[in-house]
Amino acid sequence: MVYQIINKNDLCEYYNLNDTPGINQRIIVRKDKFAFLDDEKIQSRLISFKDDAQLRATFYLPQMHCSSCLYLLENLHKLDADIISSIVNFTRKELDVVINPSKSSLRKCVELLTGIGYEPYISLNDLKEKRPALDRSMIYQLGIAGFCFGNIMLMSFPEYLGVDASEEGLRSIFRWANMFLALPVLLYSSLPFYISSWKSLKHKFLNIDAPIALAIIITFIRSAYEVLSGTGGGYFDSMTGIVFFMLAGRIIQDKTYRQLSFERDYTSYFPLAVSILKEEKETPATLPEIKAGDTMLIHNEELIPADGILSKGKAFIDYSFVTGESLPVLKEVGEIVYAGGKQTGGNIEVLVVKEVAQSYLTKLWDQQDLKKQGQKKSVSFVHLLSRYFTYIILTVAVITALYWLIHDKSHLWPAVTSIFIIACPCALLLSNTFTNGNILRILGRNHFYLRSPSTIEDIAGIDHIVFDKTGTLTETQEQEIHYEGQHMSELQWMHVAALVKCSSHPLSKALSKHLGKTDLEVEHFKETTGLGIEAYINDSFIKIGSADFVGLYKNTDTSTRVFIKIDNRIMGSFRFDNHYRNAVFPLINELKRHYWLSVISGDNSSEKNNLRKILGESPAILFNQKPEDKLQFIKQLQQKGQKVMMIGDGLNDAGALKQSNVGVAIAEQTNNFTPACDAIIEANQLQRLTKFIRLCKANKNIIVSSFVLSIVYNIIGLFFAVQGNLSPMIAAILMPSSSLSILLITFGSSTVLARWMKLT
Repeated sequence: MVYQIINKNDLCEYYNLNDTPGINQRIIVRKDKFAFLDDEKIQSRLISFKDDAQLRATFYLPQMHCSSCLYLLENLHKLDADIISSIVNFTRKELDVVINPSKSSLRKCVELLTGIGYEPYISLNDLKEKRPALDRSMIYQLGIAGFCFGNIMLMSFPEYLGVDASEEGLRSIFRWANMFLALPVLLYSSLPFYISSWKSLKHKFLNIDAPIALAIIITFIRSAYEVLSGTGGGYFDSMTGIVFFMLAGRIIQDKTYRQLSFERDYTSYFPLAVSILKEEKETPATLPEIKAGDTMLIHNEELIPADGILSKGKAFIDYSFVTGESLPVLKEVGEIVYAGGKQTGGNIEVLVVKEVAQSYLTKLWDQQDLKKQGQKKSVSFVHLLSRYFTYIILTVAVITALYWLIHDKSHLWPAVTSIFIIACPCALLLSNTFTNGNILRILGRNHFYLRSPSTIEDIAGIDHIVFDKTGTLTETQEQEIHYEGQHMSELQWMHVAALVKCSSHPLSKALSKHLGKTDLEVEHFKETTGLGIEAYINDSFIKIGSADFVGLYKNTDTSTRVFIKIDNRIMGSFRFDNHYRNAVFPLINELKRHYWLSVISGDNSSEKNNLRKILGESPAILFNQKPEDKLQFIKQLQQKGQKVMMIGDGLNDAGALKQSNVGVAIAEQTNNFTPACDAIIEANQLQRLTKFIRLCKANKNIIVSSFVLSIVYNIIGLFFAVQGNLSPMIAAILMPSSSLSILLITFGSSTVLARWMKLT
């Protein structure tokens, strides 16, 4: 059926890549089965974004199980030209679909998916019902294997105790009973190993399940021959024990991995906050606190974290994170705005209609096109080792079999089967995954959030740290602000307050706090990154920003100033006296012993002497840097072979953050989330940056140590196995035990180290 679908739509190049079959096509039971999807209220619960050009939705497809599924689902646009794109998240069994709403609909898409055998699971109770439980077949396989293994062990007592020859009839009955009990284990409980081995063979590659499956089949055939020929009782106890203990270890590993994989999806993993209006007061609120009915105040360049209705102001929403289209979309009062858009005009107020869809923001965070491209990653030696591991084991098994065939045939089968069982790179492969998972968990609990496990390795390899100054080294919440200039009327002060309130730049936020609240309407707001802001307020044209921005080109003052220009007349300026974060000085003193440090800032050089005292003479301290200058500075360092970590506020530093090997954005009561960064750190945790870096470095040492331990285990196990001194059943117990011991070591080491660093 899948072949017919693929062939009909000219997708047969798939068979050059993969021969794994898909699932059978199903037929929609009734024509109006999905008529409920024509209801706009129901659609609004399923749609994550919609405009005139595209409609986006995510479906959970529990039937998805192999690469055929993935290939077919990611080529839906060839089955239906009205589907713009479809992307599969295989581990979560999710499909992200983009549809042309003018030519197709959500219902038509769901009917297509159902027609090719992938009916989406849709819950209509606010989409909060639990998804169907994960496949429990392995649990059933384990239960059957355990039942058969236990009974075979009991009925094998005559063999163990050496029953007298006069009881040969009783012993024969037990042997036949053992063989029949072993059949469900052979034909059902062992299926995961057969399926995995067969798929690897179809790809002309031997994975680690191949020797395990081979050991099971060989052991059963040998045992059945002995029973049928009356020459012995076979190794049914060992065979069923192998399957039972292997399945038990695999289930525990899968359960642990699943717990780690999804722990990072919780809302608390994003230190984003947004301003909520309560009783006409602006109050910062974290994303989990945002509820339907709240009114959010969104400033310029801030991300909209939840779907809502525009209730005040004029919105120019940049949906480039969602659609890739850079032109802002105009929204009027009463229109819906979707999570993921960024406001590029003045302040707007949004009435929340749907609580924060964290999974949607997670997709923004995980979008591949927003990550750094083209950076080659070194391939870990463990992957190279596992690639040839099975061939090495097969070679050892053949040599061992030939040796015992010549010297002592009684040792042949125990030795060969033990080799297949005891030698496994599972611990090697798992140590990297589980150590990284635990480190991510520890860092997340300390409000340092990494995009992916690979960021841990990148952090461990840095040798140069570049800081932005304003909002990073300095604390915008505590500044001394002085006005110097001509007298301004109360109305003009209100104009200034209204304008700075629209910007989320650290200096604007500090100035807004200093001047107080105002309700004047701002029109034609525009912010020039790194320079200043401008708008019309009550027919007056206001510009606030740097000296160059307002047209004062002969300014020789080196202090941090924000100039005011009203109707082409420069009124004066605000002088800011910087307040460095309390932890900055000890942090820099500690970091400069191990790393090159630099500071790049868009401000003037008034703080150069202070920074030079802290940093010393060697690092670069650059001022009056535009965003593109910061990016070029990072490039120059990388061209010299340095691995750079850039730490900035995420507003004017997006280019530099993306260019750096590790881009870290500081979050401080503002929704300045940027997918250009690799990590987000809460401002009050900056003082612990050294500890975070040390933990990432230790991560590599822990993994290498577990690799060494695993290799030693395999060598020792093989040493005894080739001699025929190791029972296959004991080998089956030791194999998952070794994997679990590696997990305990990696978890234990990283957890103990974190506690020693006082990070837990």
